[in-house]
Amino acid sequence: MNMYDLIRKKKEGGILDREEIRWMIDGYTKGSIPDYQMSAMMMAVCFRGMNAEETGELTLAMRDSGDVMDLSAIRGVKVDKHSTGGVGDKTSIALLPLVSSLGVKIAKMSGRGLGHTGGTIDKLESIPGFRTSLSEQEFRRQVDEIGLALMGQTAELAPADKKLYALRDVTATVDQLSLIASSIMSKKLAAGADAIVLDVKCGSGAFMKDFEDAKALAEAMVGIGRHAGKKMRALITNMDQPLGDAVGNALEVQEAIDTLKGKGPADFTELVLALGARMLLLAELETDVKAAEERLEEAIADGRALEQLGRFIRAQGGDDACLSDDSILAPRGGCAELKASSDGIIIHMDCAEAGMASLMLGAGRSRLEDSIDPYVGIRFLKKTGDTVRAGETIALLYYSDEAKEKAAEERLASAIRIAESAAEGRKAIILDEVE
Repeated sequence: MNMYDLIRKKKEGGILDREEIRWMIDGYTKGSIPDYQMSAMMMAVCFRGMNAEETGELTLAMRDSGDVMDLSAIRGVKVDKHSTGGVGDKTSIALLPLVSSLGVKIAKMSGRGLGHTGGTIDKLESIPGFRTSLSEQEFRRQVDEIGLALMGQTAELAPADKKLYALRDVTATVDQLSLIASSIMSKKLAAGADAIVLDVKCGSGAFMKDFEDAKALAEAMVGIGRHAGKKMRALITNMDQPLGDAVGNALEVQEAIDTLKGKGPADFTELVLALGARMLLLAELETDVKAAEERLEEAIADGRALEQLGRFIRAQGGDDACLSDDSILAPRGGCAELKASSDGIIIHMDCAEAGMASLMLGAGRSRLEDSIDPYVGIRFLKKTGDTVRAGETIALLYYSDEAKEKAAEERLASAIRIAESAAEGRKAIILDEVE
């Protein structure tokens, strides 16, 4: 077997078998296959595609290129959740304690933010003392003891994906469906859960702008998971505007806390309940979505969800006083107001640009080595579909650097369009489901 023959086979539209794919990924990970040959293969895949079987085998080969978490000693069904990323997406911070308060075991690995999307790790680290660098032993023990643990992804997790993604990023081969799906799922499968719920974002703030593309990605990832023997469900959700009202690390943690107190924004609460219901179904604790959502609402109403969030924070070294003292996560610099330029209805909000405005304030990073200010960000008082009057405040910008605020405010203003009338109302949060 040699790489030249495999490149030619795929270039001519051939189907790579399991042994060929595993040989290729193993050789590339170990360095015996050079970048230029793998670049040629990735380009051939972009032009010729991969079928479901090839995509599944590519994912498993990347999963097996490094450590695979063994969660079998933890009692019960282990359910994971993954989002393809968006603006204001603090879902895990509210969702995981809520679902685990009802008995679902959750062992989750998360990443840091880059570009206009935020990372769950960065957000949680805005809680004083909170740590995400757990050992695997600590991670498993915590899941067994309180039902929930979250840690950063280790360097040993799917190293083939990390190496391949870096190559694709500089060879214009990122945006191919099988390669996107296998990249995401190789890491999720390596994390060891029995079942996975996917939140596939669609819209201006998502990787997939078009609904049909988002649905195709959801179907591909569900297919990969089932190929690997996992129970899967996916929701396709709206990311045409920021999720909830807050964008920024500490601001988003506070909004997640408020949600578990029953005071969260309607769109964010809807998504948390929808994803949570599917997690309960996969854990076989409920058989009906409506009944599952009602159980989740009860856990919020009676305080179980908030109590579980407190256990989670304490277990990972954080100060759970933030659950009762809003000042701990409150902004610490200046506050500016973005005002409506005219009367009318907000008909469009470029979600990616809103995320970039938050990044410019210091809430995100454009390079991995950039530092983050946890206390800056944006709070939206008005969103798409809302009526505004000239001079009325649309958003509050919290900042620590006045020059950065001015630039961010200009960018955010350019992302919002106001018209005299709206052709349609606000889009639903849940756009479709793949089972």
